[in-house]
Amino acid sequence: MAEASVEREAITGWRSERLLGRTFLHPVFDYLLIGGGLSLIVIPLRYGFSGGQSMISFGLLPWFILLSNSAHFAASTVRLYTKPGAREALPFLTMAFPLLSIAVLTASLVLADQTGPILQAIYLSWAPFHYAAQAYGLAVMYSYRSGCQLSPAHKNLLWWIAIIPFVRLLLLSSDKHFFWWFMPNATAIAVAPWSLPVQILAAVLGVAAILLPPLLYFSVWRSASGPMPLISLLVVVANGIWFIVFTHYDGFVWATVFHGIQYLCIATIFHVKEQRARPQNRRGALYHVVWFYAASLLLGYGLFNCWPQAYIWLGFGPAESVLLVIAVVNLHHFIVDGYIWKMKPGDSNRKIIAADLAA
Repeated sequence: MAEASVEREAITGWRSERLLGRTFLHPVFDYLLIGGGLSLIVIPLRYGFSGGQSMISFGLLPWFILLSNSAHFAASTVRLYTKPGAREALPFLTMAFPLLSIAVLTASLVLADQTGPILQAIYLSWAPFHYAAQAYGLAVMYSYRSGCQLSPAHKNLLWWIAIIPFVRLLLLSSDKHFFWWFMPNATAIAVAPWSLPVQILAAVLGVAAILLPPLLYFSVWRSASGPMPLISLLVVVANGIWFIVFTHYDGFVWATVFHGIQYLCIATIFHVKEQRARPQNRRGALYHVVWFYAASLLLGYGLFNCWPQAYIWLGFGPAESVLLVIAVVNLHHFIVDGYIWKMKPGDSNRKIIAADLAA
């Protein structure tokens, strides 16, 4: 009887550990800030206390944008230049790409009427895809950390499920100055968001974005890989909720803020682990956390507040300067992100995951 009781406790403990997953810091921290759980608490409270007031009219919104989103865009650049081996492995990205970005921005300002709308449309189209891709990447990362080896078929399904909010937003945003800038006028009119077929398809995709992640979760559970950690499910569902449950503009605001928090947390964790692993390091974790966030915050303020002002002083229009700087910073971030989060053998990202698994 005693042996059976011990065995049951061991099985129960193993199941609960697999379900919760192997987190980076603590389950509360990871689930709330990286998984997006905090958004599911804060958003209802905010609407409850404001009587359903839109986020666009929220007085403190610029501070939220600065502290989370602006800092998160800068964080990818800070990590690019502090990540061990990045300059040697990515010479174009670290040396030439910033100069190319400045050249593209300046040329776009000179030809603002022709190139400005296109540049802005590209970044607005890319942003929700970027958010969805990050949700997918985090879901796979936590699965791997927690001993769940997703099959290629399940990874493909997870990918397509994760980008459903992006596809839905694409359908509902057929403004020629937003997503459909590359389509002929007749096509853009045919897929207008007010048309009945588009409305029906958008409704189906909205339901699918919320219901399919749990169905995939149970499918993985029944497979040889065993259950994914619940945070992998949460991060995909949370991204779907940000874009589907709320109005178009409020959805973008919530995704912007909480995606920024999510990104800052995971980037800071990897930065701290990389810096503390350096042989010459003599600093503690708190020092590296404060340094990374302070550098990201200051750079973010410089990029979004000071850089447009510099172009205004050079004689360019205020609106064009602000909007096109935002577009170029976004595109720079998206491209840099595609390289600094690779999990190639020998990369510091892979070393961090492997070291945590071996611990």
